[in-house]
Amino acid sequence: MIRDFLYRIIERRHFWRYATFSEIAELYASRTVRVIALNIVSGFTTVFMYESGYSIPFIAAFWVYFYLAKIPLTFLAGMLISRFGPKHGILVSNLLYVPALTALGMLSTYGLTSIIIWGVFVALSSTIYKNSYMVDFSKVKNVEHAGKEIAFMNILEKVSIGVSPIIGGVIALKFGLPMVMWLAAILFVLSAIPLFRSMEPVETHQKMHFKGFPIKSNLSNLIAQTGVGFDIVTTGTVWHLFIVVAVFPGHGWDIYVKLGILSSVTIVTALLASYAYGKLIDNSRGGGLLKISVIANAAVHIGRAFSNNVFSIVNTNVANEVATTGYNMAFMRGVFDAADLSGHRILYLCISDALANLGAAIACLFLLVFVSNWGAVEGMRLFFMVAAAFVLLIGTAKFNLYRKNSVIY
Repeated sequence: MIRDFLYRIIERRHFWRYATFSEIAELYASRTVRVIALNIVSGFTTVFMYESGYSIPFIAAFWVYFYLAKIPLTFLAGMLISRFGPKHGILVSNLLYVPALTALGMLSTYGLTSIIIWGVFVALSSTIYKNSYMVDFSKVKNVEHAGKEIAFMNILEKVSIGVSPIIGGVIALKFGLPMVMWLAAILFVLSAIPLFRSMEPVETHQKMHFKGFPIKSNLSNLIAQTGVGFDIVTTGTVWHLFIVVAVFPGHGWDIYVKLGILSSVTIVTALLASYAYGKLIDNSRGGGLLKISVIANAAVHIGRAFSNNVFSIVNTNVANEVATTGYNMAFMRGVFDAADLSGHRILYLCISDALANLGAAIACLFLLVFVSNWGAVEGMRLFFMVAAAFVLLIGTAKFNLYRKNSVIY
């Protein structure tokens, strides 16, 4: 149903690409259901561990190991995609998330064992999915309208992200978090179904190899991925923890509803920003958008350190949505172009993801050091200051796509 609805909208606007947009509509539908499933529960996992009695240093150390483990798994995912194709990779990824959610729902019974099992399966699932999705989207996109397609995907994600945390929060408050886990598990299985109405978009039974990979011309772009990973941890894990510890201490399990509402109030901003940025990217202004958005994002991280009430949190979330959406869409467009030109699409996207995971691990290591030495609240405030500087790395990317249009800088 979702796939057919999206297809009718897209086909009217892009009638000359009937077959290809059938494929991208399927990807849109699958992504939408997965994002709903993921955000029903994912925004609460770190907070769930904290509310269950685990210290912030322990949580930070857990995420360090988690992201470091994902680095070699990225190349395992690349080999799986090369052999079977990205659609089969997404199916495997979604199925792997089911035991992960089951394990996390049993945290109160099995403790650390539950966290370890959850971490292993989530690391496998998220790594395989991220690379499968990027390969699939990179292959089926339209070069002339890639900005618009990224914008449409971003709009669907933001709508899903805006609604699902509230749903997850209410269910967690009324029926307990395990019920949220089971609902998410069902949705993960369902989200892969729309993809198999067409063939794999890439040749299967390939072998991923490094020979001939253009490392020199892509070095700055790949290093910039560490800034992306650092930013993801800052905006997600650390920001949610900061809200719970510094702004809503002692609020108990109803914190899930509060986090859901605070995450959802930015939805209108996200939709408008996605639409406007898509037009800028397709009008050859992505390079300027990338640089300005990265600077704005750094300023937002500084502002996080001074947030101490609901009003400041909402303002920060709105500003973050404007900044992050801008750099993320422009950066993703550059990544897709670089992957196309590299002649090693799957390998390029895998290396990009590996370095993003490295950046995320570095962020968690900073968090561990700061909260261990300066306490939870002050440690996280100091972390936000470091994050503001680190994410500027994203702006150092030199995508060939934007070099050709350097006049817009």
